[in-house]
Amino acid sequence: RRAPAPDLFDDFFERFFQGQPQRPRKERSLGSGFIISKDGFILTNEHVVDGADEVEVRLSDGRVFTAAIKGLDAKLDLALLKIDTEEDLPVADLGDSEDVRVGEWVMAIGNPFGLDHTVTVGIVSAKGRVIGAGPYDDFIQTDASINPGNSGGPLFNARGEVIGINTAIVARGQG
Repeated sequence: RRAPAPDLFDDFFERFFQGQPQRPRKERSLGSGFIISKDGFILTNEHVVDGADEVEVRLSDGRVFTAAIKGLDAKLDLALLKIDTEEDLPVADLGDSEDVRVGEWVMAIGNPFGLDHTVTVGIVSAKGRVIGAGPYDDFIQTDASINPGNSGGPLFNARGEVIGINTAIVARGQG
């Protein structure tokens, strides 16, 4: 019987990486949000900022801020952020999601796949949708295109009022 041949790859990688400490990698998350007060409070999803050491906010005019996380609610998947700025910020008008009707036109704004300020439109497909995402399942379903990076962004009605927050994607049976 012959002895097993030495594994050349093991030798190479052992020499190459020997003594190289594992460097911690910074994980990045991408999401969206919207301003709810002129002094810089922003609403987004909790899962967008969960575990973040630093939260960077980029406004539509290109300005970039470091945000402080002021509140988190994992059950509702909501996060409240705060940025500091000298001037008043434009605020999204809040509507009433109870008044939404199936068939009503809606618009989603976000950063899908990192593509800043993308707008998609669709209709409300269903209300009160249960998808098993948590204890407060009561989702507005829309056929507006929503992708990774849209999380935390606003869902507007035709009057320009925020009626929901883009939160979950169910991508079964596309086609």
